[in-house]
Amino acid sequence: MLTVDNLTLRYGQSQILHGISLTAKPGQVTAVMGTNGVGKTSLLKAIAGRHPFRDGSIRLDGRDLGHPTAYGAAKAGIAYVPQGREVFPLLTVRENLTTGFACLPVADRGIPERIFDLFPVLKEMQDRRGGDLSGGQQQQLAIARALITRPKVLLLDEPTEGIQPNIITQIGKVIALLRDEGEIAVVLVEQYFDFAVGLADHFVVVNRGSVSYETGKAALDRDRLLASVSI
Repeated sequence: MLTVDNLTLRYGQSQILHGISLTAKPGQVTAVMGTNGVGKTSLLKAIAGRHPFRDGSIRLDGRDLGHPTAYGAAKAGIAYVPQGREVFPLLTVRENLTTGFACLPVADRGIPERIFDLFPVLKEMQDRRGGDLSGGQQQQLAIARALITRPKVLLLDEPTEGIQPNIITQIGKVIALLRDEGEIAVVLVEQYFDFAVGLADHFVVVNRGSVSYETGKAALDRDRLLASVSI
């Protein structure tokens, strides 16, 4: 279980996050929602060790991770799929996947067949360069590369952005499968309202760097949630 407690973060003189707390449980999707520029990506970057936070704590299965580096967060079990995907354009699909080996013990450095079961198109395109793939195929590659690390927590930043509808559906099915298997906690930052509502078990709305609304699926008031993410 991922526990973020009272996290604050600054860029220079500007404070971006103001004491954000959230919990993400295995077997659940936690959707972090809100308009552009409210701090959602900054929150994921802090959890993933991509940006240092000032105060607060990040714990995974009860262990305080301190102020982790990106490598430290990945080794602890946190995988991050950034907005924009960050696929290596000149590397092949297979080579892109193997970049996920860095945080794994040598004995675990292999591409499981399950990756290709989840994303069959990647098996067909193993020798194609990452830069030759469509946006949707690159998104699938980025998620697959994250799963190579065998994460306990999967952070997804706008996975549907700029993606054709049929691939959005495929990605949604993969997220639902990972959720239902019960081993990974998924934190989903998503602007596509219906996609997030269809997948998430818990909703955290961020407004100006703070949590303004939080609810579980059972108590979800769809109209209130929609209003809260439109402010």
